[in-house]
Amino acid sequence: MTLPIRAPRATDRPEWERLYQGYAEFYRVTQTAAMRATVWSWLMDEAHAVEGRVAVDAEGDLVGLAHFRPFARPLAASTGGFLDDLFVAPEARGHGAAEALIASVRAEGAARGWSVIRWITAEDNARARAVYDRLADRTSWVTYDIRL
Repeated sequence: MTLPIRAPRATDRPEWERLYQGYAEFYRVTQTAAMRATVWSWLMDEAHAVEGRVAVDAEGDLVGLAHFRPFARPLAASTGGFLDDLFVAPEARGHGAAEALIASVRAEGAARGWSVIRWITAEDNARARAVYDRLADRTSWVTYDIRL
């Protein structure tokens, strides 16, 4: 089944918040309503680098989300796309929403001339990684954070 994918609309906020809160809970990240409001404001601001896509089921309900942005790739002298967040509601998993969301971001990147779409996930996120392994090449890069 192919789910429709589109940009989020102002009227989507309650459903988007439910999904984004679920995403934070999945990764055991403390997230406040104020934090979600900030991210929502970015998604609604055409001038902000972060953009979103949502997956919509047959009833018109949001069942998945993706947030992405461009990033500079100096060594490659190109621009890539970074898929920051990808989440599908547990009850909607296994029906192609993740694949459709990634395909939508991929199409955006291709249309914009990006050289790559990149993302990270948790090592133990086996179900998602099974999807990612079908759609993309796993890299050998290790990530590091400096908390500020």
